[in-house]
Amino acid sequence: MIRAGSSTEATAAAIYGVIVGAAVMAAAPQDSAAAVVLSVAATLVIYWAAERFARMVAARIHEGRRPPWPVIRAQLSQGWELLTASALPVAVLVAARLLGAPVADAVTAGLVCSTVLLGGAGWQIGADGRLTAAERAAAAALVGGLGIGMVVLKTLLH
Repeated sequence: MIRAGSSTEATAAAIYGVIVGAAVMAAAPQDSAAAVVLSVAATLVIYWAAERFARMVAARIHEGRRPPWPVIRAQLSQGWELLTASALPVAVLVAARLLGAPVADAVTAGLVCSTVLLGGAGWQIGADGRLTAAERAAAAALVGGLGIGMVVLKTLLH
């Protein structure tokens, strides 16, 4: 779930995680739901590790020394929202498949869930930014449009 009450970095990581997870769902071969789920999980773990590594390398470059262990430990304990935010869309995919939906339809259900999460994040962004109802709707539509783009991508690829 994308939670606006968390830190800016955590919220950004969650939004990014939902977008990446949806992109993988849309693009992954849809031979089996398990393969799609594994593709999403592996990709998100790699993105998380790459992002954490990039932050540590950047710190070393800018500080001119190896980061001390507490900094490394702190870096490795952050950013998990990139992975966990996609748990609900993946759970929807799995549930749809377990209920008998074909893999392609289960993936679409996961993508719809991702779209709803992104739209909700856009709506919350508007609330926290003190936007009018029309501006909040526009923010929700804009961010939710990323999810719709993933559904379109899936349709074009499969």
